[in-house]
Amino acid sequence: MRIVLVGPPGAGKGTQAAFLAKNLSIPHISTGDLFRANISQQTELGKLAKSYMDAGNLVPDEVTIGMAKDRMAQADAENGFLLDGFPRNVSQAEALDEALKADGQKLDAVLDLEVPEDEVVKRIAGRRICRNDSSHVFHVVYSKPQQEGVCDVCGGELYQRGDDSEDTVRKRLEVYHSETEPIIDHYKAQGLVVTISALGKVDEVTQRAMSALQGESA
Repeated sequence: MRIVLVGPPGAGKGTQAAFLAKNLSIPHISTGDLFRANISQQTELGKLAKSYMDAGNLVPDEVTIGMAKDRMAQADAENGFLLDGFPRNVSQAEALDEALKADGQKLDAVLDLEVPEDEVVKRIAGRRICRNDSSHVFHVVYSKPQQEGVCDVCGGELYQRGDDSEDTVRKRLEVYHSETEPIIDHYKAQGLVVTISALGKVDEVTQRAMSALQGESA
């Protein structure tokens, strides 16, 4: 299957993408991984992206699209892929349509993870990270430390990252609504959108997604 995963920040896209890709035996292609791989391997696109990033500028769509096309052309993506974080706007979605069409391919589904805005704010703004080890993550509601402000694992101080503050989260949601959400209508016009609730336990959401996708592929 060839799938695009969309949803607001805090919807759990990265977590679901990993599980779904494993269950469907297709590669999980995330924008972050594309950038890291191209920059570390010093590809031409990676060098170009880094020049924009070092200057504090947004990487142009055509560079991101080029990276995605190269990745989708690799052998492990021959039987499908799951795109996470790409396309991020309608122009990228149109470029993806054209790239797939040129290869005689098409998307099978666009999985839209739906989460109420207040829940997104609660999920992200409630996160607390250990200063000693950023892999130690807690939550003031869903995964409380035994002692407030103290990491259960190493005793380090727990803190809220600047980009996890409520104001920042709401700004990120505004960007999502203005830039990324319009791709849902773009794909709805093609009959590709499958919307599921991303509320509940991780495995429940994965099962919901698998059922919805299998219904699409039936």
